[in-house]
Order: sequence, then C-alpha cells, then structure tokens
Amino acid sequence: MENLEKAIAAVKEALPGMSLLENEPMAAHCSFRIGGPVRALAAPESVSSLAKVCSILKDHELAPFILGNGTNLLPPDEGLGELFMISTEKLQKLFLLPDGAIYAEAGVSLSKLASFAWQNGLKGLEFASGIPGSVGGGCFINAGAYGGELKDAVESVVLLSVQDQGLYELPTEKCAFGYRKSYFSTHPGCVILSAVFRLQPGDKDEIAAKMRELNEKRRSKQPLELPSAGSAFKRPEGHFAGALIEQAGLKGYTVGGAQVSEKHAGFVVNVGGATSHDVYDLMMHVRNTVYRESGVQLEPEIIILPPDYKLEDKGPKVRGNRITVNGPIENSEK
Repeated sequence: MENLEKAIAAVKEALPGMSLLENEPMAAHCSFRIGGPVRALAAPESVSSLAKVCSILKDHELAPFILGNGTNLLPPDEGLGELFMISTEKLQKLFLLPDGAIYAEAGVSLSKLASFAWQNGLKGLEFASGIPGSVGGGCFINAGAYGGELKDAVESVVLLSVQDQGLYELPTEKCAFGYRKSYFSTHPGCVILSAVFRLQPGDKDEIAAKMRELNEKRRSKQPLELPSAGSAFKRPEGHFAGALIEQAGLKGYTVGGAQVSEKHAGFVVNVGGATSHDVYDLMMHVRNTVYRESGVQLEPEIIILPPDYKLEDKGPKVRGNRITVNGPIENSEK
C-alpha cells in the first residue's frame, strides 16, 4: 500500500491536469453496474501521458490495470483498494490514413469505428456496430459477432510494454489472434494504444443495411435493456453456451439480483441490486450444472477481476517494430 500511495502522489505531481479519481466506485465504470471502489483511476488524454503514468507505476513496482469500456468485466464488491487503474476512454483519435486504412486509438468505441468505416464507404466492420466495447478491449479479446472478428480487419496494433517502456507496432500475424484471445490477453504488461484497420471499398447503402440487420437481430435476441457484460461464457467447440444452459433448465435461474437471462440464456443480467458474489455464484452454478448434464466445461468470457494485480518480475518480450513516442502517433493532428 505504501508504494501505491507514493505512486499516486507522484502521478499527481507529474501530471496535475490529468483526471485522477480516488476511491472511485467501479459500479460507475462497468456495464454490470457492480463493484466497489478502486483506489485510483486515471484517464490520460494522450499516449504520452499514459506512458508517463505507466513509467511512474513501474518505478514504484506497480502494474496498472487497463480499463476500456468496462463491458466485459466483473469487479469485486470489496473493491480494489490496492489497484491503480488506467482508463483509455480519452484516447479518441480516429481518422483515415493516406493509404485509405483507418487509424483508431484504444478508447474509440467499436460502434463509432464501424460507423466511421460506413461513412467512408469501407466494409468489413458491420458486425462490430453493435458491440459495446472499445478498440483496445476489442483487440485484447479479438471481439467478434455474427461470423466476423476484429482479426479479419486489423492490420497492426501499437502497444506500450510496461516493463521496458517501449512502444511497439505489431502486424496482425504477430498479434496471435484466436477465439476471444490474443497476444495481449496472454502477456500481462502490454497496453494497447491504437490499431490500424485495413478494409475494402463497399457500397454505403449495402453497408448501412447490413448494420441495421445485425443490430435489429441483437435487439430482438439479446437482453440489452438490462445491465450485463455480454456473453457470460465462451462458445465451447461444437456447441453454443446459451443452448447448453437452456437445455440444463437454467434459463431464468436467479441468485440474488443476478439472473440467467430469460431472453438469451448465454447472458447473465443484473435484474436489480446484484452483487459480484451473486454473479460469480450464479456462473459457477451454471458451469457445474452444464458440466453435470452435458459433460461440457464452460469457460467464462467475462473477466472476473482478482483482488490485486501485481507487476510481473519479467515482462513479455515483444516481437514487433519498436517506434518512438514522437513518431506518427503523436504527430497525427487530424
């Protein structure tokens, strides 16, 4: 705790104009509307200020937890009193590069990114128009829906290595994208800063029609009217999690204020006053029951946040092109 308090003081001194919330309820920053206070939550307005915060934390032997839109997260009720969290919500640069690719910083929402692509007559991100996450979080888990995944559109990702404070640009083939995972999700200490998306020209009316079709499908089949964190479990090979849960008779099953959605059994929703313990206990009951009934082991897709998040002794070895903080990221003024 002493190192954390010193780090907070050092961040305040180095970046006095930056938003830094202390003892901030996580319920206000995640789509579940659940979670106790985090000790510190910083929202840097630029890549350079984010890198400065990470440098200070490293000097105090701490690691940040990076928060995107908080749409795939279950924070603990007890809070995160020993954690320094960094939100990428203010990293919002979004523009076309001279070669027609799209540059987007980590805080840009996937729906805004998809809309920007449509406005510029580019197809390939229609599936992302209804996903509530951000570019950073989307690349972290290789977000996808309705047969599309970000890996099919990402050309490269720029990241900050907390351990050596270097900026690296990784081409998509080095991002190790898989089903709801990536290089970044398996290597703690990597902070996604931005991504470049390579899309194909398309008819704007057809792109818009596809986006409307997929968004209507979401509204009709998913419980968007209630707080949740999206799909509670990953799709097991050869099965659908929602179907297995429904077949096990768990649709509508409730623990406290948490419920298996009556609209789509693949979702756990907060029907009012749910706690993190309610959601966790419900998910474990679902997991155990489905395994008993079908022999299929469900794996949570929701990130269940641990009570602490410590700096690894050795950071990941990033295999990509190292760039400088004063390179094309900071020089882009559009």
